[in-house]
Amino acid sequence: MRKALRWLLAFTVLIGTLSAAGAATAADASGSQDIKDRLLSIPGMSLIQEKPYPGYRYFVLNYTQPVDHRHPSAGTFQQRITVLHKDVSRPTVFYTSGYNVSTTPSRREPTQIVDGNQVSLEYRFFTPSRPAPADWSKLDIWQAASDQHRVFEALKPVYSKNWLATGGSKGGMTATYYERFYPRDMDGVVAYVAPDDVVNNEDSAYDRFFASVGTKECRDKLNAVQREALVRREPLEKKYAAYAAENGYTFTTIGSLDRAYEAVVLDYVWGFWQYSLLADCDRIPANAATASDDEIWNSVDEISGFSAYTDQGLETYTPYYYQAGTQLGAPTIHFPHIEKRYIRYGYQPPRNFVPREIPMRFQPWAMRDVDTWVRHNARHMLFVYGQNDPWGSERFRVDKGAKDSYVFTAPGLNHGANVAGLVPAQKELATARILQWAGVRQDTAQAQPLARFDSRLDVRDTEREPALRP
Repeated sequence: MRKALRWLLAFTVLIGTLSAAGAATAADASGSQDIKDRLLSIPGMSLIQEKPYPGYRYFVLNYTQPVDHRHPSAGTFQQRITVLHKDVSRPTVFYTSGYNVSTTPSRREPTQIVDGNQVSLEYRFFTPSRPAPADWSKLDIWQAASDQHRVFEALKPVYSKNWLATGGSKGGMTATYYERFYPRDMDGVVAYVAPDDVVNNEDSAYDRFFASVGTKECRDKLNAVQREALVRREPLEKKYAAYAAENGYTFTTIGSLDRAYEAVVLDYVWGFWQYSLLADCDRIPANAATASDDEIWNSVDEISGFSAYTDQGLETYTPYYYQAGTQLGAPTIHFPHIEKRYIRYGYQPPRNFVPREIPMRFQPWAMRDVDTWVRHNARHMLFVYGQNDPWGSERFRVDKGAKDSYVFTAPGLNHGANVAGLVPAQKELATARILQWAGVRQDTAQAQPLARFDSRLDVRDTEREPALRP
């Protein structure tokens, strides 16, 4: 009898402890046990700023990371992260763009679908998250994945529910590489418009894409403007020189204004399909041969951006071009609609966009390794592509060895393709899988985002980088 009473007392205490824990979790979201205190109690975490947003707490933070995860004693740097805090009882989405982190509150599509928290990470070597001095040999996909792994391990005790990794473009690549190197961290991965350049020197898929994308009428208009911009090289380069002088732009890294001009023009068709829709063809000059110089200039500038290959335009993206020239690979396409006499340099390699004092050596095995792993080992991975996005020409695929993994294409969409743009059956399936991976299962036939649409958090332009940057 006494044993029974002791057991009952112990059970009562246990229930009380669990209830208190539940109350503490609820209080955490309401602020009585402040989430900021919990975050700042993590070794190496420091606060930059807290910004208010209805229904959330939003923090901009620094986290101390080793420069070299293989040799942690070799020095550290401060890496920026942001936390959009909903509730510790909700799942968490781990997002990276693969570039700088935004310090404005925003919510990625998987975060809205699961109604969760969101942790966003700035990619190493994008300022200010750059070691000083910068040892560029420590900028590779494994080191970056290890950054994510350490952040996850630091935050998992706070956000103990399921985690999903996500990102668009280079961010989708980043989420994929993270899964390859640390496959036990995440409960699922949603990678948007992620290129997969397995063999860097074989890019015929891009040429096939540009020969058939959209309509012939639209392709002909774009090709004509691109060609005309090279035919009128002399007067338009004078305009470019004046534009550069007015804005203080220089061309040391790429080598000359002439090289920069051609690079911008050759990005034109690619840039259109990356960021525009077929309906936007109406904005392209209808007859390039009779268009004014200003009309040709303005069209190219709007789509490609004449500042892109200046020293000032390249500087922000030096880490990307370094990675493209050492591991990620970069596309090369041909221009059958332009006579050879008008093209002096062709698509220039990433080496031309990185200061010469930074050494680079390409590692052809890096992408082959990731591609092989995904095809045979992917688990709980969703890849979403846009039908009219050139970056989808070389994409990730999943083979028989993969489990519960999918590759879907959103019809008519560009580099901003998302789950919402899929055909209904695929949209329902993708939403259901995301919810299940996050541990908030819904009926597959009725799966829909758990959080209401928020016009400030959820609406954004396509993650726009200058063309030829994913």
